[in-house]
Amino acid sequence: MAYRNFKVETGSDGILVAIWDMPDRSMNVITMEVMDELEKIIEAVAGDDAVKGAVITSGKPAFSGGADLSMLNGLLAILQTEKAKAKGDPGKAVARVYAEGRRLTDIYRRLETCGKPFVAALNGTALGGAFELALACHARIAADDDRIKLGLPEVKVGLLPGAGGTQRVARMVDLQNALQILLQGRELRPARAQGLGLVDAIVPKTRLVAEAKKMLKAGIDPEKPWDKAKFRLPSGPVYSPQGFQIFPAANAIYRRETADNYPAGKAILACVYEGLLLPIDRALTVEARYFTHVLQTQEAANMIRSLFLSLQDLNKGARRPKDVKASKIKKIGILGAGFMGAGIAYVTAAAGIDVVLLDRDRQAAENGKAHCDKLISGRIAKKRAKPEDKDALLSRIKATADYADLKGCSLVIEAVFEDREIKRQVTEAAEAVLGKTAVFASNTSTLPITSLAEASKRPERFIGIHFFSPVEKMMLVEVILGEKTGDEALALALDYIRAIRKTPIVVNDSRGFYTSRVVGTYVREGHIMLAEGIPAAMIENVARMAGMPVGPLALNDEVAVDLSWKIVQATKKDLGAKAIDAGQEALLREMVENQGRLGRKNGKGFYDYPERAKKKLWPGLADLVGKRRDPDTVDIDEMKQRFLVMQALETARCFEENVLTDVREADVGSILGFGFAPYSGGTLSYIDAMGTSAFVALCRRLAKKYGARFTPNKLLVDMAKKNETFYGRFAPKAGKAA
Repeated sequence: MAYRNFKVETGSDGILVAIWDMPDRSMNVITMEVMDELEKIIEAVAGDDAVKGAVITSGKPAFSGGADLSMLNGLLAILQTEKAKAKGDPGKAVARVYAEGRRLTDIYRRLETCGKPFVAALNGTALGGAFELALACHARIAADDDRIKLGLPEVKVGLLPGAGGTQRVARMVDLQNALQILLQGRELRPARAQGLGLVDAIVPKTRLVAEAKKMLKAGIDPEKPWDKAKFRLPSGPVYSPQGFQIFPAANAIYRRETADNYPAGKAILACVYEGLLLPIDRALTVEARYFTHVLQTQEAANMIRSLFLSLQDLNKGARRPKDVKASKIKKIGILGAGFMGAGIAYVTAAAGIDVVLLDRDRQAAENGKAHCDKLISGRIAKKRAKPEDKDALLSRIKATADYADLKGCSLVIEAVFEDREIKRQVTEAAEAVLGKTAVFASNTSTLPITSLAEASKRPERFIGIHFFSPVEKMMLVEVILGEKTGDEALALALDYIRAIRKTPIVVNDSRGFYTSRVVGTYVREGHIMLAEGIPAAMIENVARMAGMPVGPLALNDEVAVDLSWKIVQATKKDLGAKAIDAGQEALLREMVENQGRLGRKNGKGFYDYPERAKKKLWPGLADLVGKRRDPDTVDIDEMKQRFLVMQALETARCFEENVLTDVREADVGSILGFGFAPYSGGTLSYIDAMGTSAFVALCRRLAKKYGARFTPNKLLVDMAKKNETFYGRFAPKAGKAA
């Protein structure tokens, strides 16, 4: 039988080899068509006495990224349509989604029980539903390649593994490790997976299929351990001393880490707990029911849209001008070898691009290169890179103080101090040696690009490329268009960001752009709460309960308290006293000018940073503020709203002012850039989920109680009157250029 997505051959040894190789796709994904064909392959193996067993592998560099999540969006569309037809009785609609959603579970269970052994030969990364396929096979063999990732990351997009993953992992691995894999969406390297028992062997990639066949010929039991009468769980029964130790602790950790904001996490815990009390088939039914429930939640819809579909669009160049030829970037220059510049050099060299790392003198540049050495050495120590990778990376970085070395660079990024004069000097010096087609970029986080471009002789090739710290860990890059920035500069910037495997958002010029501007409102709200007398610990904890990764005071310490003070003073000078909050100004003046508490950089800010000990809130904060409110009188839900509403409202203002032009970039940028509550789907999804009318009403209540900063902008008020959403009124168009 011919298949579209698989190449299938049965050798004289009676072993069928199915090579998964989808046409017109760079990576295999699970679609309805793939499920149809996989089902037929399983039946062909089961029904042919001449076939002794089967090997499933991939014809692409990766095995598979898992299910096509746009297929899940199709399931949700079915649900909405059927619910509308049902007129208040959603039972049939949910039953249909349940049946569609568990089809993959049934296919994998059929593979598992068909009476013939299957081996998954994992030549590359296998995630989500693809790894669940491997777990359903009777043995797993992986290529000896530390770049391979194996795991079940569904929780990161608001879902749970829905094709048997929660049940098979918990029956193959001790409970503590199983819960970490499932609740954290942890990606495993082959060696770690083998150590846990999720992979049976690791072999050279060239020998992968041959070794899989060898395993089959040696004999593999086609009956899974959990289908045998004497099967025992790795950690013993749920109702046992070990079970009593693990599950209460796991629930407590889940609540501590998530504040119960993620239905998928709670469902995973329930799936494992309930499933391990049951035979495997009934346990799979429990999982399928929880999967159907979670799929219907607002959190899952938000996270699938922003953290998968929109993220995928942006990574593929949704905002790239389509009429500009793609650039192959071979060499770039970086001006400034400090922490930020060195980080940019590291990720660039790691992507195979030559780097000229330039600073005021050779030693400063060498210090930046040494930071790159430290980063790659750390990866080698963790066995995430090989010694030869270090030599290759460092050979691509040229440390220098000579601007003549920039000759031949297609892109230069300045990462010097936030000082206009210094930036002007390095811009002029670099442009003196660059070719006519080269692009100059500033890594500024606050200074308007249009004004910085005044130092350039070719402002149409001047752009902002704002990285986040630490560069090697943060996945977002904010691209800022000046008034005269041309399409060629934008296209090259996006080509570069794609080459270093990061996610871009494109914004128009303004004070603070998008990310710095919005995160500044979060920090400000923390300052104002502190000035109101709310205990600092309560501010930090409630912010995390709202879904933020760190509290506003801890965040301010990281970016520097004196920087916030400078920004407040600059804003006051440029826009007047009404543009700033007097309470925040007084607090920052006391912190910086009177107390000398500048943040982590000098070891004292809102927190103290003792040597060889964890940071702790500075005890003097309460005395500094003077006011002390009784925590029992503070409305925690209202505090959460203040944190989230303020950021969402400022995003809406950015949209109205044309700083933002794409809803996808607003949401993805807010999550990846400053950690805005991922369960919400991002700042604009937060508004849409609440409903614009309800959001405007909430803003007005907060404005009446806390001040004009919460006053809804004209765009929001207009949308509320028409009952519009951002994703409805400003639906993104495929291929839309900036």
